[in-house]
Amino acid sequence: MSEHRHDTHPEIVKRLKRAEGHLKSVIAMIEGGRPCLDIAQQLHAVEKAISQAKRTLIQDHLDHCLEDTIGALARDQRHSIDEFKAITKYL
Repeated sequence: MSEHRHDTHPEIVKRLKRAEGHLKSVIAMIEGGRPCLDIAQQLHAVEKAISQAKRTLIQDHLDHCLEDTIGALARDQRHSIDEFKAITKYL
């Protein structure tokens, strides 16, 4: 399999490493008997970081890989593709 990289991959890795750090913090907080509110806040940060990484990956994939697959389209044929790409922002 050939290497598959996009310009957004370093940003995605950065987000996932941030989530990893938050997750380690959550584990330590639970083991340390920290208050549930503090733990929930950190878990929320983990969720947000992973969610943003996923959204960025999917949108980047659609922007590049879908375009490579379907090729250039006339303006009147692009509407469905552009709408599909736009709706993925709500994932």
